[in-house]
Amino acid sequence: MNQDVLRHAPLFSELDDESMTALFAMMGRTRLKRGEVLFREGDAADRLYAVVDGKVKLSRASADGQDSVLAILGSGQVFGELSLFDPGQRSSTVTAVADEVQLASLSHDDLLALLDGRPSVTRGLLALLSGRLRRANDVIGDLVFADVPRRVAKALLNLADRFGESTDEGMYVRHDLTQEELAQLVGAARETVNKALADFVAKGWVKLESRAVIITDMERIVRRAG
Repeated sequence: MNQDVLRHAPLFSELDDESMTALFAMMGRTRLKRGEVLFREGDAADRLYAVVDGKVKLSRASADGQDSVLAILGSGQVFGELSLFDPGQRSSTVTAVADEVQLASLSHDDLLALLDGRPSVTRGLLALLSGRLRRANDVIGDLVFADVPRRVAKALLNLADRFGESTDEGMYVRHDLTQEELAQLVGAARETVNKALADFVAKGWVKLESRAVIITDMERIVRRAG
């Protein structure tokens, strides 16, 4: 498990080498296969997790049993930080969406000890929480004001920003999501999202592959997301 990946996380990016090595030694290790659940909404919340390799989805179930994907997280991203302030119940379910996922974890008590006397880590935690709140506000605004094609375009850009690789064909984005999961991330019915994607394909803006997309006309997608 590569500790250098953790330096991409705001919480740990300013730690010196000695502190980073000590932190890595105390962290737990977890491996998941696609479809395996790390924890479920309502489970006890007592650890923070960082994705070392692979991708996970954070989801919640509505009263009628419908799932909503809150976020897709990849290497260097952290989740479960709310357990620091509210070590009660998990507010989401975390499931592996890549073939293999590697996670590092830190207990509630160890996280508090890490924060003690390290203002850079505290600043990183505040930045993480602020980013979560900002994204939540953006999602709420999009659900109220944006049509589905715009939300699809924005979702593709967000995924491309974190998981995209430039190729001769365009920006290749291996998102590892099923059609249903992508629709849950957008917050719309699968049929409606598929219709928007089919329109993008017909216009030559994207190409679709299994659990991946190639953005062939980035300028158009950016405009549609605006």
